[in-house]
Amino acid sequence: MADLTFWTGTMDAGKSTLALQTNHNHAARGRVGRIFTSQDRAGTARISSRLGLTHDALEVVPGFDFWRYVVDALTQGARIDYLVCDEAQFYTPAQIDELAKVVDELQIDVFCFGILTDFRTKLFPGAARLVELADRTEVLQVEALCWCGKRATHNARTEDGVMVTVGEVVVVGDVEDQQGPPAEVAYEVLCRQHHRRSLTAARAKAVSLAPEPLPFG
Repeated sequence: MADLTFWTGTMDAGKSTLALQTNHNHAARGRVGRIFTSQDRAGTARISSRLGLTHDALEVVPGFDFWRYVVDALTQGARIDYLVCDEAQFYTPAQIDELAKVVDELQIDVFCFGILTDFRTKLFPGAARLVELADRTEVLQVEALCWCGKRATHNARTEDGVMVTVGEVVVVGDVEDQQGPPAEVAYEVLCRQHHRRSLTAARAKAVSLAPEPLPFG
């Protein structure tokens, strides 16, 4: 029986690496699959890992129909044993429904990879639908860490080095390089406590370097 599986974790948890590894493992056993992604930081129709791995992929845009794509491919004689779907949080709920239909009606395995919540700590609609429909939801065991060393549970967005909690939900960026100048738009993983306090690594460093207040006023 085919399954719809959702692998999730924060940024930096290795989701795209696992997606590429999953494709490699199945292909090595003679299975034939298709790889999809959406708004990857490497650009259109590319899936990329922070370890430096990349692979061509099919770009999922809002109007893309998974069911029609797979049925058309099979009708034309193609073989499809599985789908690898990275950045699945950006898919629409309707597209997640289509993936579930592919599993149930065509007995094709679907492996989805994505994050649960956006920089506002709100569920992405696509991720929420996956939690509702997936046969299995797995949390990646590789834990991303907050700058304080605790397990990171939240994704923070920074603009010019300052954490923000309002704005467009989907803005492509990468994990902040703490050694370089602040990027226009970047992301950082934080524990819940420091996300609540808007205390990024850069801000924590600035606070720690600030002079101690004098014991008198």
